[in-house]
Amino acid sequence: MRSFPTVLVLCLIAGGARGQSSVPEVPSETNPKGASPPVTASAPAVASGRPRVEATLAAAQEKLAHGDSQEAITMLEKLVAAEGASAKGVQHALGIAYYRTGKLLSAEQAFARAIDEDPDDFESVQMRGLSLYRLGRPAAAIPFLERVKQWMPNANADASYVVGLCYLNSNRFDDARLAFANQFAVPPSSGAAYLLLGKMLMQANLPEAAAEAAKKALELTPRLPLAHLLLGEFYLFKSDTVQALREFEQEREITPSNPAVYYRLGDVFTRSGQYQHAQEALSKAISLDTSSTGPFILMGKVLLRRNDPQTSLLYLQHAEKMDPGNYMTHTLLGQAYRSLGREEDARKEMEMAAKIHVGEELKLQPVQ
Repeated sequence: MRSFPTVLVLCLIAGGARGQSSVPEVPSETNPKGASPPVTASAPAVASGRPRVEATLAAAQEKLAHGDSQEAITMLEKLVAAEGASAKGVQHALGIAYYRTGKLLSAEQAFARAIDEDPDDFESVQMRGLSLYRLGRPAAAIPFLERVKQWMPNANADASYVVGLCYLNSNRFDDARLAFANQFAVPPSSGAAYLLLGKMLMQANLPEAAAEAAKKALELTPRLPLAHLLLGEFYLFKSDTVQALREFEQEREITPSNPAVYYRLGDVFTRSGQYQHAQEALSKAISLDTSSTGPFILMGKVLLRRNDPQTSLLYLQHAEKMDPGNYMTHTLLGQAYRSLGREEDARKEMEMAAKIHVGEELKLQPVQ
């Protein structure tokens, strides 16, 4: 358990010689002559507030260990109110509790105070960086994350990955490539490193930069698996089906057993209205991988376009069993049922699709 040093708080009861009472002492068995007792100094009732502070911190840490972060916050905030700046170590614990409950502004401020108390508190340094990143301030997070050589356990994240994301958001792509290369243990100047960068850029909704990284990867390693797939996805995103088809076909030559290639080929053919070719490609994708819902859903769509709602229904019902929460599946099911004259089933599916779609809409939440 982490030790939290505290500033000693002395609570001494003032002692001194008692003055003589004006009331005469009453004789008793212990004081037969009624003499005054000897004068002694009072012993302090409480020698230090430190045990109380440490006990509260230990109890709060126990709450955090068992997932009761809100109760830990309550205990620690009371301790801060009582001890103020003297309660060293509380801000660190408060920061962890705030972070775990999503109170990122409070967490960042608490970690800042913890660092002021102890500049060598590298866990607070790291957690302040993560808080800043999650608050949408990646450039501000970078100096703190770069200081941490060893990733601390409370982050629940990979150091290189988070720093790499910060670099991406700050348009420092070369630094991001180095970070991701370190995460995946590949040479930073290799085609694999550029492909990793391209994948991360695509996920970060930076498709143009992703395409450039994929091209650089192929320049370094011409037959690098998945590089043409990434480029094909870029062109598909740009609605350039001709170039996308060219990239996917080159990827198929390199990795003929990759089901994602045939799924993407099916997507290209569907967009181009070549439903026979789309069905053939999707059949291969499903043969290679029966665990992905995408090819089943797209196959259902293709079969509807080919006026085969009965067969379409089989694929769509299978997709619905695999992923009941996909609104597109329910939409296509509704269309298939309507084509078969099953209006009540069609109505239920359309209502379910609408309900799921509304639930998936982004709801903005205020930052705490």
